[in-house]
Amino acid sequence: MAAAELIVRHLGVVEYLPTLEAMRRLTAERDDATPDEIWLLQHPQVFTQGQAGKPEHLLAPGDIPVVQVERGGQVTYHGPGQLVGYLMLDLRRLDLGVRELVTVMEQALVDVLAGYGIESAPKADAPGVYVEGDKIASLGLRVRRGCSFHGLALNVDMDMTPFQRINPCGYAGLQMTQLKDLVATPPVFDEVARCLEQALRQRLGYA
Repeated sequence: MAAAELIVRHLGVVEYLPTLEAMRRLTAERDDATPDEIWLLQHPQVFTQGQAGKPEHLLAPGDIPVVQVERGGQVTYHGPGQLVGYLMLDLRRLDLGVRELVTVMEQALVDVLAGYGIESAPKADAPGVYVEGDKIASLGLRVRRGCSFHGLALNVDMDMTPFQRINPCGYAGLQMTQLKDLVATPPVFDEVARCLEQALRQRLGYA
């Protein structure tokens, strides 16, 4: 059963490391009464390497910084025009397991894309959301003391070339795609963020 309150913050473009520290701090300091939060934002260019990340998947990072983080998954790229969602949720209070939360996130992304007339689906063996085999959204979570942090990244309208400098999510040759390349009219970033907020609220029982 969802708690009464969910705080959703639309943060704009924010640096990766201070945001990571703020997310860790909220997770470390929260208690049973702390409201759940979702942060929707963009980051300047950065590669993040998950806890199982293998260095060989970083092909040529060049001038883009690489940050080691505690989320699940391998290496991914964040940059302007990508919608990042961080979910700081008390899973015990929501009565959600990690696998169920992954499903909630994937289905919320499928809902958003359906609103733009795009058919997408998750893959059982490779978390994320795909359009005709190309990956449009990545997931990576960490759970500490029954609370989640980190989250998801949806490619909206961005420079896709840095993905060529890595094996995205540890898969050589995985093709990445973005919303802009799948619709006739360029998507409005803030509108996509509002759609994702609504979809997550709905799927988490906060609607």
